[in-house]
Amino acid sequence: MIEDGLSYPVRGDWVGRMVVGGVLGLLSVLVIPTFLVFGYLVRVLERTVAGDDEPPEFDDWGDLVAKGVVGTLIALAYSVVPVVLYVVLVTVVAGIGSGVGGDLGALIGVTGALLALAFLPVLLFVYYAVPAALTAYAVRGRAGAAFDVDLLKPTLFSADYLFAVLAPILVAIGVFVVSVVLLVTVVGSVLVPFVQFYGQVAVFRMFGAAFADRTDGIDAGRESVGDAATA
Repeated sequence: MIEDGLSYPVRGDWVGRMVVGGVLGLLSVLVIPTFLVFGYLVRVLERTVAGDDEPPEFDDWGDLVAKGVVGTLIALAYSVVPVVLYVVLVTVVAGIGSGVGGDLGALIGVTGALLALAFLPVLLFVYYAVPAALTAYAVRGRAGAAFDVDLLKPTLFSADYLFAVLAPILVAIGVFVVSVVLLVTVVGSVLVPFVQFYGQVAVFRMFGAAFADRTDGIDAGRESVGDAATA
């Protein structure tokens, strides 16, 4: 899986794609380029699940922006909602503990402190679930698929997907090291967005491959991709 992911971004006519992706990364402060890149990554998920072995091209820019916006909202929903609920829970428990007082209040306070320490698992859940949710959206072409438990469950509970989530950490570390080295010089710092784009495409390829291997509802996604291609 790692070898496939690392080779994927440089297949076919890769130079043009890498240039476009890197330039959009340089312009990410303008927001729209960020949506374009994210939309492209969603398209990578879609094409990977459909069985394509080469990265998609940068075309149909309006579709890329739309995919990028929806993908961002899905990621925010998975990130913000659990965090907000968690913070509210910890705050309520701590407030009850301080209001009750005595041994019971102390016990509730300790419970609140333990809940606060358990914040890391919440972040790990977000990191684990978001790629599968984005792939479900990419496959089905509708935001609701990102929250379809029946569609997501086979992937989330598979060893292949677990590996696909852990493997990109190694890629991210490699990209980080290369980026730090490049930042030593002005010319090198310009290349950082290109390196980061390469890493993002490789990682999303791994996510898509894991989803395709384990999801029962994948045929419907492939049919929808095929219908869109022939339309």
